[in-house]
Amino acid sequence: MPQVQEYTPGPVIEGAGHLFEKDEKNLEKVRLFIDGKEVTALKGISVLEAARSVGITIPSLCYLKGINEIGSCRVCMVEVEVNGVMTLQASCVYPVAEGIRVYTNTPQARRVRRTMVELLLSDHHRECTACIRNLNCELQNLADDLGIRNIKYTGETNYVPIFANNPFIMRDYNKCIKCRRCEAICSKVQEVNVYSALGRGFEVKIAPAFIQDLSAVACITCGQCVIACPTGSLVEKECIEEVWDALADKDKYVVVQTAPSIQVTLGESFGLPVGTIVTGKLVSALRRMGFDKVFATDFTADLTIMEEAHELLDRLNGHGRLPLLSSCSPGWVKFCEHFYPEFTENMSTCKSPHEMFGALTKTYFAEKEGLDPEKIVVVAIMPCTAKKYEASRPEFGNKRFKDVDWVLTTRELSRMIRQMGINFTELPDEDYDQPMGMSTGAGAIFGATGGVIEAAVRTAYYLSTGEEMDLLDYSEFEGISGLKIAEVKLKDRTIKVAIAHGTGNARRLLDRLKAGEEFHYAEIMACPGGCVGGGGQPIFGGREHKEISLDYRHNRADALHRIDLSKELRRSHENPAVKKIYEEYLGRPLGEKSRELLHTCFTPRGKMPGFAWQDLPPVDHKCLH
Repeated sequence: MPQVQEYTPGPVIEGAGHLFEKDEKNLEKVRLFIDGKEVTALKGISVLEAARSVGITIPSLCYLKGINEIGSCRVCMVEVEVNGVMTLQASCVYPVAEGIRVYTNTPQARRVRRTMVELLLSDHHRECTACIRNLNCELQNLADDLGIRNIKYTGETNYVPIFANNPFIMRDYNKCIKCRRCEAICSKVQEVNVYSALGRGFEVKIAPAFIQDLSAVACITCGQCVIACPTGSLVEKECIEEVWDALADKDKYVVVQTAPSIQVTLGESFGLPVGTIVTGKLVSALRRMGFDKVFATDFTADLTIMEEAHELLDRLNGHGRLPLLSSCSPGWVKFCEHFYPEFTENMSTCKSPHEMFGALTKTYFAEKEGLDPEKIVVVAIMPCTAKKYEASRPEFGNKRFKDVDWVLTTRELSRMIRQMGINFTELPDEDYDQPMGMSTGAGAIFGATGGVIEAAVRTAYYLSTGEEMDLLDYSEFEGISGLKIAEVKLKDRTIKVAIAHGTGNARRLLDRLKAGEEFHYAEIMACPGGCVGGGGQPIFGGREHKEISLDYRHNRADALHRIDLSKELRRSHENPAVKKIYEEYLGRPLGEKSRELLHTCFTPRGKMPGFAWQDLPPVDHKCLH
């Protein structure tokens, strides 16, 4: 069993992967009245949070608990009575106090809210029926809730061209409401600081420096800003039509792979509870859409563990730099390349599972099935906008074709299912195709923070001792603390491992490494919660999820662990399809063929000002041998 030394959660940012239980026993409390209801609340919290804690809804737009509490939109206005004096206050920044009386639904509060929303709409491109966030837009829902049918305010409006010179995120400033949620999530949680307020007054833009495209700045492509955006101002770069075209092309053989986390998040797009496992329905839907083969990225997650566990043991034996840093999260990889380029040599040379899958589909699978690899189209269903960016990197593929042709987010797949008129919840359960649909429980937990290390330890223990561990569940690796440190026993050696999710926590870990603290192995995920919190996952902007708990990522992660527990095989090295691919094609982990197809190099960018993703130099694959 791993021995946990400490927990270092970082800042208390709820909904951002830094949650931990607060000890409220010794905190001072106050008594107030909200709409005539007596409420007891912790001293110092906002009136908005106190109201929500007792089921009273106060509308808001700019507010994200613990992340963006600035009162900029003024939609949460309420009337507060103190010593007989009534004043209008922004409830998200007004602290509770003993004896105050709060009125959330007075005529004046409603009038002010309507005015604020009408002002936002007066400079908003209101193309709702054609907007990607239609029916899932917080501004749209709020306008309807307030009964706004006409906009009184007319006059000058801004027009800014859409910024989309990249393969991952589109920015439409014409739909931006200046709530600054993108800026807050990027600076306070991810600590990348891509966005800031530029200009003044009516001309202000929440944008990268000089209003550049995201491809021209140190954006890590994680898409957390897309998740945070309440409107359609920030959206993923869609490739739905390209996938439909490939499926309609009789000359193409279209293969689809699904990331582990998709099977526990896709159902949310169709009204199912958070954490519902929909693996069988997911496969069924993809078959009806016309894919020639439906495979699981979980298969190459198992393969990644085989390669990475061998790589860990190899480095522990003096061949390579320690600590070994995981490399399956492309947002984290780009973060490291930009901000900590000195650690790029520490990163595992393993490609991410979805890129491994693409490479094997166009080599191993093509040969096995007698297919022309240039006619194979690989589509990946991913939880992440960064996977779109990753698929475009020149390292992943060769001069003839890319490893992965198109990446769809969970949201894009749900749109395609609706476009086909498929009743998702009524679909029968079906199984993945073989052999690249076979996986173990270790492959499934890749989608949650701590899952990579947990899976790697299961296999590394076997490789170092020749024995299987009796206990496979490492609760110390699970949960949503932002940074965890633990010790793991491998035969006669104890190694120190770390788990970080959200690049703000990655920064804390890497700073400890720079200060001289020693680790042997670290799993880092760019997105809070890991892939279950990815920038391509369902967004809770609709009424059906209005009051959802902010730790929904935990529910998704629990579902992945339930899949792990349900599997007969729970160790990557037990996967018979993985064993077979080594016997038939790859030879051995870290062998010549494996290094050629499954490994890559990374590019330090931090010392190259103005460096953009399009400017990546050709990769010297000699570094792999």
